[in-house]
Amino acid sequence: MSLNASAARTLREIQQIPGNEVCADCGALDPGWGSCSLGVFICLDCSGIHRNIPAISKVKSLNLSHWEDHELQLMAENGNQMAKSKYEAAVPVYYYKPTHKDCRLLREQWIRAKYERKEFTEPAKSFTYDEGERRWTRLQTRVKSRRLLHCASALAQAKEPKAIIKIDGMNATFQPEKIGNPNGLQITYLKDYSTRSIFVYHDSGKEIVDWFNSIRAVQLRYLQVAFPGATDTELIPKLTRNFLKEGYMEKTGPRQTEGFKKRWFTLDHRRLMYYKDPLDAFAKGEVFLGNKDHGYSVSAGLPAGTYRNGAWQHGITIKTPDRCYLFTCELESDQQDWLKHFSDVMSAQMSPQEYTSKIQRLLLHPGAQSNIPLLSCSYAPR
Repeated sequence: MSLNASAARTLREIQQIPGNEVCADCGALDPGWGSCSLGVFICLDCSGIHRNIPAISKVKSLNLSHWEDHELQLMAENGNQMAKSKYEAAVPVYYYKPTHKDCRLLREQWIRAKYERKEFTEPAKSFTYDEGERRWTRLQTRVKSRRLLHCASALAQAKEPKAIIKIDGMNATFQPEKIGNPNGLQITYLKDYSTRSIFVYHDSGKEIVDWFNSIRAVQLRYLQVAFPGATDTELIPKLTRNFLKEGYMEKTGPRQTEGFKKRWFTLDHRRLMYYKDPLDAFAKGEVFLGNKDHGYSVSAGLPAGTYRNGAWQHGITIKTPDRCYLFTCELESDQQDWLKHFSDVMSAQMSPQEYTSKIQRLLLHPGAQSNIPLLSCSYAPR
C-alpha cells in the first residue's frame, strides 16, 4: 500500500521541525526513512541497520510506505531532538559518534548502544570502556591471536609484551575494506622514529568498538592532565582520527631519474606515508607536509623532462624545503582528489606541536621514562 497524499504532506511538515532534516544516527542530510516505533527520521543506510534489529525499530520509507495515523502521530510527538534528549542524554565526551562517512560497524554499534542497550539514558552510569584497566583476549592479527591490555598508569600486569604503545602517540581507525574484515581496526604508533601499523579485529563488533572507545577514554584523561587549561571541546579532536585519504599512486626516487613504482599512500594529516603493500607494518617512506608559507607547495603535473616509465600520466609535484616529490595517478579524478587534500593540509595553520614534530622525532629517546598511559600487546595463550 503506497503513501497517500495526506500522509506525505504530514511527514513533510514534521520533517521541517529542527533536527528532523538530518539522520538521527549519522547526521546525513535529507533522511528518506523513519522509524515508526522510535519516532525518528533516518537515512537509507541506517534504516538497513534498524531493520536488522526488529526488537527496537520498525522502519518505513517516507515516500513509498503506507503510514497509519497513529504512526504519524508518534513521529510528530517525538522526532530526532526528542530522541536525542532521551537516548543520548549521557554520552561520554570521548565516545565516538559516527557520521555517514564512517563504516557500518561504527554506525551499527552506535545504534545498538543507543536504542537496544540504552547505554546513554542514565547519567553517572559506568561504562565497560571507561574502566581504568581493560583486557581483551584472542585479538586477531594477520598472523595470530594477541592479548591486549591498557591501563591509565604504568603497565605492570602484562607478561612479556610484544609491544608497548604510548597512548599519546597512537591512533586507531577502522579499516574493514583494507583488512578484509568488517571489524578490522588499524592501530598506528611511533616505534624507533618510524610509524608502525598493526591490523587487528575481533569476532565481536561490540568488543572492538568498546576497545576503540576505551582507547579514546584513556587518551582524553592523559590530555586533560597534559593540557589542564584546555576544554574538552579542544581536546576531543586530538583523539583518534580517520586518515584524510588512502590509495595507490606511483612515485619516483629523489634523483627523479628512477622508474616510477606503484605504492600505497596514506595521508594522516601532515604525514604522507607510502607502503609497498597496504598491510605492511612500516612505511617505506614518509613525507611531512608543512604550511605553504614555509616552503611547501603542491601542483598538478611533473617537471619538464621527467623520466616516465609507467602508464599513469596524471602527475603531482610536491615541493618541500628539502626536495621535490613526484607522483602519478591512474585517473584524473584521483589526481584532483589528492591535490585538494594536499592543498587543504598545506593551507591549514600549524600548531606549535607540528612545528617541532620532526625535531622531536630525532631527539626522542626510545628508553625515556614518562607517565603516559600505555597499551600492551602480547601473545595470547593457545
